[in-house]
Amino acid sequence: MTDEVTIGAEAGDDARRAALAAEADALRPELHRYAARLVGSVIDGEDVVQDAFARAFTRIGAVSPGTPLRPWLFRIVHNRAIDALRQRRTRRSEPLETAFALADAGTVDPEDAVMRQEAVRFAVARFAELPVPQRSTVILKDVLDESLADIAALLELSVDAVKAHLARGRARLRSMSETQSEVPRPASAEALNFAALFNAQDWAALRRLLAEDVRLRQARRPEISGAAQVGRFFTYYAEYPRVGVEPARLEGREILLVSDEPASVPAYFMLLEWRDGRIIMIRDHRYATYVMDGAVVTHAARPAEP
Repeated sequence: MTDEVTIGAEAGDDARRAALAAEADALRPELHRYAARLVGSVIDGEDVVQDAFARAFTRIGAVSPGTPLRPWLFRIVHNRAIDALRQRRTRRSEPLETAFALADAGTVDPEDAVMRQEAVRFAVARFAELPVPQRSTVILKDVLDESLADIAALLELSVDAVKAHLARGRARLRSMSETQSEVPRPASAEALNFAALFNAQDWAALRRLLAEDVRLRQARRPEISGAAQVGRFFTYYAEYPRVGVEPARLEGREILLVSDEPASVPAYFMLLEWRDGRIIMIRDHRYATYVMDGAVVTHAARPAEP
């Protein structure tokens, strides 16, 4: 990994936070590509990155002068992703710890350009079928093009072990078929209503859908809560160049694709959570369009003709 930014010996807390903020912002897309494939979800990958950044800012005061920030941030994201995987280990047939058993030492061609192209093209969810070390090494090498030495340092493995995990992970990916898209399903009444009101720019009606304890989460922005504060979210969209939303599904969850008008390739998506007909959470990815990288989206089925 290239260590462009370090913490200087004379840097105070404010300077350290400024350096961290600049590096973290520049690395967000790259860190998300890693986290999303490690946890098998572009949605959960963004949550991992958000949580990792929050933790990084609380720890920046303890970072030794001269510490390169890029590998430090990768390590925090990696550890947070592993924590997330442990929390849902029941979704896998093997315990997470056994997946770290060292693969047989072997050799691998680190310049396998064909496999790099295949790995980038693979659906994010497919990586979750690999044991964690194979998953990590393939992502870092074939998706992010890190050196074997840097991968070994991040994963705390020998270079030979990295080569072995990489060879096995590549072999398993080659044996997999492409992920099939979800079967189109009708959009929920809530999503259809939200989309109709949003596309009509009926911001007052949308504000009435907010629960009193609603929260708004956006990358590069602090989370806010409460209907009065979150209601400003629609004011901002009223001032932005006009966009349209369309119900769809991603990773088994209902989302709202956001596109320029007239309809074009979706730029990002919103994810809403509901309780008793009211919105309790809005996750808006306007400032994190990188989440579309690797996203396998299924458009909602059209309503049957009467």
